[in-house]
Amino acid sequence: MHHLTYGDIKQAADRVAGHVRPVALAPLDPGWIGTARRDPVDERAPQPRAVWLALEYMQHTGSFKARGAQNFLQAHRDAGTLPAAGVTIASGGNAGLACAWAARSVGATATVFLPETAPAVKADRLRGLGAEVRLVGTEYAEALAACEEFTATTGALASHAYDHPLIAAGAGTLLDEIRRQIPALDTVVVAVGGGGLFSGVAAAARHHGVRVVAVEPDNCRALNAAVEAGHPVDVTVDSVAADSLGARRASAMALHAAQQEGVDSVLVPDAEIVRARQSLWDDRRVAVEHAAATALAALTAPAHHTPGQGLTAGPAGPSRGYRPGDGETVAVVLCGANTDPSTLIHRSTED
Repeated sequence: MHHLTYGDIKQAADRVAGHVRPVALAPLDPGWIGTARRDPVDERAPQPRAVWLALEYMQHTGSFKARGAQNFLQAHRDAGTLPAAGVTIASGGNAGLACAWAARSVGATATVFLPETAPAVKADRLRGLGAEVRLVGTEYAEALAACEEFTATTGALASHAYDHPLIAAGAGTLLDEIRRQIPALDTVVVAVGGGGLFSGVAAAARHHGVRVVAVEPDNCRALNAAVEAGHPVDVTVDSVAADSLGARRASAMALHAAQQEGVDSVLVPDAEIVRARQSLWDDRRVAVEHAAATALAALTAPAHHTPGQGLTAGPAGPSRGYRPGDGETVAVVLCGANTDPSTLIHRSTED
């Protein structure tokens, strides 16, 4: 198994430079964390020096996935291993969009497999990015099997949503960009699905001595469960954020990253994810995916977590968010915005 190094991240940064949008950052207002929680800010509680939002949802195709897809395809093109049949993936979500976009940028064909039940809007978006869309079966597993058969028969390059060193290293370029703008960064907070973003960010963060807080919904805890068990395990997936974070099993690469010093794994309830997402809309007019709000919910959930405590209890135990210490500088990654804005409550903007 490949353990990501900072060298992998630096190589990825060189490949994606000029192809991806550098991340923008915005400070959270002092006291916002307390008000988002809808309880008074406790003046005696530790106060972070600054909390920043990393606005990665403004990336090409609407999520961080563009970084990994671009790195993956650039690396294969540079190595002369990009076949005439192009690249293929089974994903109607952010990974599929990113793969189609990156393929177009390197002049390769992307063939994307989706179940026939996929929303037409997803297939249309993929076609708009130049992908050939194939609808197979009624479940993702059937689309994946067709994708694997296509790879075997055509020699197309198989891409993965998260479990590949080049995909993860591309995602990790985000951390260096954040740190260039916030040299005093102490902690980065990221949502975790299968673990591609987390693995890459953790490799870069370890090099710089930055703490990583890996956040999952209570009932989408593939990484949390893997750390607890000591090896990747299958988990049930049942969360409002499952469309993006619904991996049944974390990658071995992500587990290795989570077992290093300076990493906290925390869980948050769905109600807090929904609340954080709505608060971003109410306060900022920012419409993000539930996955992006999951990272922010770690700071706004009412339960307490002390830095360095490591694992939370499982679903039977209390969920604990993350509370920054006094003077801590934190960046929260808002990883994607491919969401239905009609699910947000549109309140009046008048005071």
